[in-house]
Amino acid sequence: MKTVNAVDKEEVANIHRMLERKFKPIYADIWKIGCNLSLRISDLLSLTFDQIDIDNRVINLIEKKTGKHKMIRLNQTAIDTIQARRKLNPSDIYLFQSNSHRADAGSAISRVSVSRVFKSVGDILELDINTHSMRKSRGKAMFDDGVSVAIIAKVLNHTSEAATLRYLGITSEEVLKTYDDYEL
Repeated sequence: MKTVNAVDKEEVANIHRMLERKFKPIYADIWKIGCNLSLRISDLLSLTFDQIDIDNRVINLIEKKTGKHKMIRLNQTAIDTIQARRKLNPSDIYLFQSNSHRADAGSAISRVSVSRVFKSVGDILELDINTHSMRKSRGKAMFDDGVSVAIIAKVLNHTSEAATLRYLGITSEEVLKTYDDYEL
């Protein structure tokens, strides 16, 4: 199985700009919301407007993969993007709904479609990304900014900090290197 890479904050912005310029706006919105909410793509694409409580800045859902409850606080970027999507698509059920004549009208945009577009952007920017890169990039950004692994594990709904360390790509060698780097 191929490893998915996280991207840094500058690359997150570059990917978003490329999505806005070269593809339909929905893909740029998926990237922006995905990076801000750190949901798995299956949960992100199945979000309905009814699940989003803008007034209280919260989304409550049950994760498809784990069956665990997840509560997310919406930041201003997410709120602004969600409100813009609602204004643009007032009759949509899904936050990211396909209104293509080729797809089932009224269904969520497909994971395959999003994967294809993200891969194309990754190829253009010479980055190894896919739909999971949004979630992984948020975790890595938090880690790089000094957020504890325990908090990141909670945000990502991981069952253990060890799983989060693996997820963030923290290797045994990096841990061992700290003994050389921090002589007291």
